[in-house]
Amino acid sequence: MKRVLGIILGGGAGTRLYPLTKLRAKPAVPLAGKYRLIDIPVSNCINSEIHKIYVLTQFNSASLNRHIGRTYNFAGFNDGFVEVLAAQQTKENPDWFQGTADAVRQYSWLMEEWDVDEFIILSGDHLYRMDYRDFVMRHRETGADITLSVVPVGEKVAPAFGLMKINDQGRVVDFSEKPTGEALKAMQVDTQSLGLDPEQAKEKPYIASMGIYVFKKQVLLDLLRQGKDKTDFGKEIIPDASRDYNVQAYLFDDYWEDIGTIEAFYDANLGLTKQPIPPFSFYDEQAPIYTRARYLPPTKVLNANVTESMISEGCIIKNCRIHHSVLGIRTRVEANCTIEDTMIMGSDYYQPYEKRLESLKNGKPPIGIGEGTTIRRAIVDKNAHIGKDVMIVNKDGVEESNREELGFYIRSGIVVVLKNAIIPDGTVI
Repeated sequence: MKRVLGIILGGGAGTRLYPLTKLRAKPAVPLAGKYRLIDIPVSNCINSEIHKIYVLTQFNSASLNRHIGRTYNFAGFNDGFVEVLAAQQTKENPDWFQGTADAVRQYSWLMEEWDVDEFIILSGDHLYRMDYRDFVMRHRETGADITLSVVPVGEKVAPAFGLMKINDQGRVVDFSEKPTGEALKAMQVDTQSLGLDPEQAKEKPYIASMGIYVFKKQVLLDLLRQGKDKTDFGKEIIPDASRDYNVQAYLFDDYWEDIGTIEAFYDANLGLTKQPIPPFSFYDEQAPIYTRARYLPPTKVLNANVTESMISEGCIIKNCRIHHSVLGIRTRVEANCTIEDTMIMGSDYYQPYEKRLESLKNGKPPIGIGEGTTIRRAIVDKNAHIGKDVMIVNKDGVEESNREELGFYIRSGIVVVLKNAIIPDGTVI
């Protein structure tokens, strides 16, 4: 794997994940209470012995840069690195990144300098665990120019993906990016050829690209040079290459979630609380997920009833009920609160006792969840100040709402409290 260079794409503006992406890049969005989305592909690379990793970013990248700088430092141990390549304007390229392929093209001069055989191109906003060694070995064994990692999917989600058809040798013979209508129907295949049983094949008759690719070094550089007007891998580079190059499909048959929307993000996080076996587990000692070491104190739980939940380190929880929820680092929940079906991202810092008293004196709730508050089916972003006797329950069943001036949005019926928001005592949402 020393002959493989990792390239992680930071993604676009993240409009479907807004407001979680209001102040941060998509890969910097907190996950599972203590991680960030970027930790998933970086950890998969490290566990697969790929130690040279570039992360290409463009939007709101300050917190992502800080996290990577504080977390992944290999200096003194090996020649590995995790380095951010931010979008920049140059004389040759006066524009910002125009798409996934354009982002790599603008740094192709740097990629070309590396003495490697393959580039593995990954997305920064997926939740999954993969040993890329198997992926790369399949690429080499088939003599592929490009290998795509694929999953079988059903008709409901298929229009959100690039879909393909493959022959008996696993070679991609047709590719269509996010088709609809008749074009979607035309991409149906018998997925029993991938190893699914007849019932599974009926439920999932499409082969979808995960947006994860292995390229031969020279093939990628040639494709980027030849198609300078082609800015996206899924929409342009891959479909065109499938005609003239050996493009292979690699089946990934484990849990994988594209966390591109608020609903998908919410479901993926709360899915971690399932028992006895969650769809994705952070408890795999053979392939751990790494993140920043914070050296926080243990969580303090005072007479609380906690069921089917994950509680991160450094929390203070008093005489309350927490069910089917994820609490992030430094979360503070006061007495007589009810938290259900909710993700609370926690806080970046502890508010000193004197500051909390001063905040209360000035009529502003301190950081955390105030006494007597009820929260159901919500996402509470970091450093939120939620007052006493607040009800965040979406009592009117609203599906979509923009109340940014009041400190919250509603997306797919899920209330999202903004980072640093102030929700006064007695508020009902």
